[in-house]
Amino acid sequence: MVKSFFSEHLFFDNKNYPYGFARHGDFTIKEARLLELYGFSFNELSLSKREPINEEERLFIEVCKGLREPKTEAEHVWLKYITFIKRPKRFHTLSGGQLQSDNSEDYNDGDD
Repeated sequence: MVKSFFSEHLFFDNKNYPYGFARHGDFTIKEARLLELYGFSFNELSLSKREPINEEERLFIEVCKGLREPKTEAEHVWLKYITFIKRPKRFHTLSGGQLQSDNSEDYNDGDD
């Protein structure tokens, strides 16, 4: 029997997860490992770069196309990954205070 999602390549996303999936905090250790081991195949299947080799992969493609709800762990983790990479990036500042506005033109020293 052929193993679903087999690939000789590990999956990394250096753009969105430069320190790895497990170190970012979006995924559990188990989910991060699934992405590393099978993410290359998940990606190829979801982009139609690879044909499914069995029923499990065919159903995975249906989930990616939105034709059915995810049921397997692979389907859930891939949709979670897609959701995270499509979300707007958070903006962080070093100060917790409010933005300061420049009031220098509003200043009146009473000499007018």
